Amino acid sequence: MNAAEIHVEVAPELALFVPHARRTGAHLLAVDGVSTLGHVVESLGVPLTEVGALVVDGREVPVSHIPAAGESVRVAAVVRPQRVPGAPLRFLLDVHLGTLARRMRLLGIDTAYESTDIGDPALAARSAAERRVLLSRDRGLLRRRELWAGGFVYSTRPDDQLRDVLGRFAPELKPWTRCTACNGLLTKATKEQVADQLESGTERSYDVFAQCVECGRAYWKGAHHERLETVVERALAEFGT
Repeated sequence: MNAAEIHVEVAPELALFVPHARRTGAHLLAVDGVSTLGHVVESLGVPLTEVGALVVDGREVPVSHIPAAGESVRVAAVVRPQRVPGAPLRFLLDVHLGTLARRMRLLGIDTAYESTDIGDPALAARSAAERRVLLSRDRGLLRRRELWAGGFVYSTRPDDQLRDVLGRFAPELKPWTRCTACNGLLTKATKEQVADQLESGTERSYDVFAQCVECGRAYWKGAHHERLETVVERALAEFGT
């Protein structure tokens, strides 16, 4: 007895997740009459975190829909900007996204980051416990059921990664308010309060400082400030409100 088949068409934005032969147009796919449409879509390689509407024969259905023989399915990408339930909007990045994490913190976005690999189960559990959007390039990690919310990071270049995240989630930007090392909030500090972290040249040359309320790290407009300012100005020009 032949397996039942459905027609599946994947949005162009999701083409990179599926085999080349299925990247354009609708294609036949065998179904067993038991598996959910969400499971079928994931079997194609598409993380559900990247899926917007699932449209079957012209009507939107949930991921729990059981596809029947002959149905036509259109898999859409998430609508941007994507609204995540709950507030405030917070993020968790995996071990491979350190540069992106620092840039998001530079922009004042609440961004947790594990500098060591704590494993997929622990990351997914933290995402759920703290209600953070987990960002990763690991498709397997994004398929874990316990995630609060997630997003695939499409590029390997930090500039493009940041632009993608800002465009997708539209987080509020508050530059220079978070510690890039630990994500803690910054507060104004006197030179005397941070003196033990300053070399003699820095102490003579700068008078304006900030300090992290969590880890105590001191900040000032040093040699790297111009480069960081470029990152901030570009983000504000394109995504600021």
